[in-house]
Amino acid sequence: MNKRQSGFTLVEIAIVLVIIGLLLGGVLKGQEMIANARYKNLQSEIESYKAAFYTFQDRFGALPGDFLTANAQARLNAASPGGNNNGLIGNNNNQACGGNATEACVVWQQLKYANLIPGDPTVQGNAGNPVHAYGAQVQGIFHGPNGNRAGVWIQLQNIPGDVGMRLDQEIDDAAGATGTVFCQTGCTGGAYPLGGGLVTVRVLI
Repeated sequence: MNKRQSGFTLVEIAIVLVIIGLLLGGVLKGQEMIANARYKNLQSEIESYKAAFYTFQDRFGALPGDFLTANAQARLNAASPGGNNNGLIGNNNNQACGGNATEACVVWQQLKYANLIPGDPTVQGNAGNPVHAYGAQVQGIFHGPNGNRAGVWIQLQNIPGDVGMRLDQEIDDAAGATGTVFCQTGCTGGAYPLGGGLVTVRVLI
């Protein structure tokens, strides 16, 4: 008996390929949407910390972290740590939040005691740093010169290089060594690594 050979027709193969293409396109689009949502969350976090910083300054007439201990304990909470009220938020020799007594760390405790950001205000030092949308720490808010700018900075630790680049492009000049977005670590000559490397950036607030 002759056996009849069977297989897929060109039309069937074409339909399968179209379905695979649609599935791959959907996956890629979904990944893009997730990446954009995470980036937008990071932007929102930065803006919320800026708003909390300036609200604190307006409400208490002092900078968070630098707010004198006695005043902070009288107006915020009896357990609140404080600063020296010299008009500058110290950062432990340019290391952002570097310990319990560092004003860049006390910033977070005072903002929490003032109910301007969420979190447990009794947690001290690096352990009290907020965590940003990419899973690492927002290390501190402090005064310092970076690149060609001096002012109050917020430090975002370990964000993807392409995210740092996008942030710098949208806010500033796309150069990590100058301007209001400064690449503290992970960049070479102000250039962001775009192949998956992590960077620590400082944003002027």
